[in-house]
Amino acid sequence: MIKPDFNKMNGLVPAVVQDAVTMKVLMVGFMNEEAFNKTMEEGKVTFFSRSKSRLWTKGETSGNFLYVRNIRTDCDNDTLLISADPAGPVCHKGTESCFDEIKSSRGFVYKLEKIINQRIDENIKDSYTNKLYSKGINKVAQKVGEEAVELVIEAMDKNDELFKNEAADLLYHYIILLKAKGYRFEDIEEILEGRHK
Repeated sequence: MIKPDFNKMNGLVPAVVQDAVTMKVLMVGFMNEEAFNKTMEEGKVTFFSRSKSRLWTKGETSGNFLYVRNIRTDCDNDTLLISADPAGPVCHKGTESCFDEIKSSRGFVYKLEKIINQRIDENIKDSYTNKLYSKGINKVAQKVGEEAVELVIEAMDKNDELFKNEAADLLYHYIILLKAKGYRFEDIEEILEGRHK
C-alpha cells in the first residue's frame, strides 16, 4: 500500500505524470491526501489546485482524463510518479504534454506497438497490420526478411531518406513479428540491457 508523506510540504506532494506506453512526462501537479485518495479510488488523476484551493480532476472540463495504470513513490516517499493512459491532449495548449516545447519522437515505438497490438487484437479487417498478421508467422517472417534486404541495399546507396524509410519499415514489421511470436519490444530491451551488464 502506497503511503506518501504529506508532512514535508504543508500537506502536498509533487505528482509527476508520465504516459504509461511511451514513458514521456506529460505534466506535473500537486496532490494533498484527499486528491491522492480520490485518484486511488476512481482511477483518474486528481490534483489539488493551489490557485483554486480545491480538488481538480484532470479532464473534468475537457474530457481528457488521465487514467491511472500505476503509482509509485520516490525513495523519500514525498514525490509520486504516476503512469497513466491519457484520453487526449494533456496540456491546456492542446499538446500531448506540458513539456512539448522540445519535440521528440523518443518512445513512439511503444505507441506504435500499442497501435499494432490493438489492430490485431480487435481484428480490424481493413488494417494492413491485421491482414499481414492473419496470414501467419511464415508470411510475417518473410516480410521482415524482405524489409531487411531492402534496408541493406539502401545502406549502400547515398539516399539518406530512402535508408531511413526502409529502417522504419523494418522496425514496423519486426514489431508485428514480435507480436506473432508472443513477445513485446520490452522483452528484447531486457535482453539488450542484460548484455550491457
